[in-house]
Amino acid sequence: MRREERYDVLIVGAGIAGSALAHALSTISGTNRKPLRVALLERSLAEPDRIVGELLQPGGVLALRQLGLASCLENMDAIEVHGYCVYDNGKSVHIPYPEGYEGRSFHHGRFIMNLREAAKKARGVDVIEATVTDLLECDLRKRVIGVRATRKTLDNSRPSESSADSALDSEGVKESFYADLVVIADGCFSNFRSAVLGDKVKVETKSHFVGAILEDAVLPIPKHGTVSLVHGFGPVLLYQISEHDTRMLVDVKVPLPKDLKAHILNNILPQLPPALHDPIRKALERDRLRRMPNSFLPPVQQGSPSGKEGVILLGDAWNMRHPLTGGGMTVALHDVVILRDLLSRLDNFADWDNTRNLLYRWHWKRKPLTSTVNILSVALYDLFGADDEELDVLRTGCFKYFELGGECINGPVCLLSGIIPSPLLLAYHFFSVAFYSIWVLFSHPRPVPTLNGEKPRSEMARFYNYPWLVIKSIRIFWTACVVFGPLLWTEIRWWAPRGYAAQFKIIMSTTLLPLILAALAASVGWSWIIHPS
Repeated sequence: MRREERYDVLIVGAGIAGSALAHALSTISGTNRKPLRVALLERSLAEPDRIVGELLQPGGVLALRQLGLASCLENMDAIEVHGYCVYDNGKSVHIPYPEGYEGRSFHHGRFIMNLREAAKKARGVDVIEATVTDLLECDLRKRVIGVRATRKTLDNSRPSESSADSALDSEGVKESFYADLVVIADGCFSNFRSAVLGDKVKVETKSHFVGAILEDAVLPIPKHGTVSLVHGFGPVLLYQISEHDTRMLVDVKVPLPKDLKAHILNNILPQLPPALHDPIRKALERDRLRRMPNSFLPPVQQGSPSGKEGVILLGDAWNMRHPLTGGGMTVALHDVVILRDLLSRLDNFADWDNTRNLLYRWHWKRKPLTSTVNILSVALYDLFGADDEELDVLRTGCFKYFELGGECINGPVCLLSGIIPSPLLLAYHFFSVAFYSIWVLFSHPRPVPTLNGEKPRSEMARFYNYPWLVIKSIRIFWTACVVFGPLLWTEIRWWAPRGYAAQFKIIMSTTLLPLILAALAASVGWSWIIHPS
């Protein structure tokens, strides 16, 4: 028997973004609007087990509350997070969140299951366990009108009422699901990214996070994420995810060493806080190390005439940044908040012209937060994972900048936590770090070469060192520009307004002008920060 029943929206992937969007769409209502019918398709509804997506910044907590999903943080042994501790060579600096703000850390799978449960209870939402294999397109316009999927289980030995064109084979039930709008939210390893955006979109991976769980570990500051700077290698991130479990993520650059455990024990462990050495050794002996790629994927303008109609990407399927700053879930939930509000104004999801305009507005509304989080994540990783002399100076300057306290901490942590979405403020603090790093070269003791057997020592720069330091300072500032400028460009090149005049205006206001203003403000203001009246 053949059945055909359409949905308003079909979502592929019941992760953070997909589950949150399904619930959010169920809350859209109006005097002349019927409740939306939403299908949420997920390959496996079993609890996922991942090593990332376990720290939600305060900005993400706020977005979760806006979506009415704050209860999803309860009943899963989640830990309050009140800020960060940055550890470097035996010294640490406390970076607290502003008063009244807090994040959460947890086991990723438990949070996902809570979100899925909320989606199952939402009005008009069908959660279906099925593997999507193809996008269905209209023969005439090549518009995406649904998906082809293989259902994992079949209730009552017959096709569900929510399916059409069902057929039973050795693998299960293949069904065609139809909808006015298809949303792809199938994560960082998306199977449909290229089909929607084209082959020009490439994911860049510079390193991997290698993860383990430490039992009953004691962090330098309880209920704070710990970032340990490891000289010669990438940073290490640690945070408590339940009463007894602490997640450790070790950044390992490509190509990966053959023996990861030996690499951690010999190169990483000696530079971490001593209290963590025994829990790390036990974890390495007990568990198998797992890894995830740290990928970067700038957001591409969706809804363009060259793109596919009837389908959009959401979450990591569309936009990724380095997970060092824990901003991925915050960006995804913030995107869902904006998308829900925009879709609530759309009377007909099959009207692609109006949907295209909606997607264009979505880009503009999301940019302040997402560009801040995206740029900060990669820029901070480049500093913390310094692999050349200039970046190493910037890393040292960044740590000492945090040691100044006050606005040198408040501004950066508000950006990192998603509380203040401001690329201009980010540019200001980034170049303040660059200028302060140059100041440190001239005004702070620096390590000097010693003979074999001599104790390491430091000394102030002497007058005859100044010409060389001036040249080095120019190289440091240029390195800062090389790090920050291209990242800002990746955020604007896909969404500059139509028309050359408008493009020039937005490029000036979002790229050149912030860089110029930030450099001028930093050059004048950093001395005031260092020596406040």
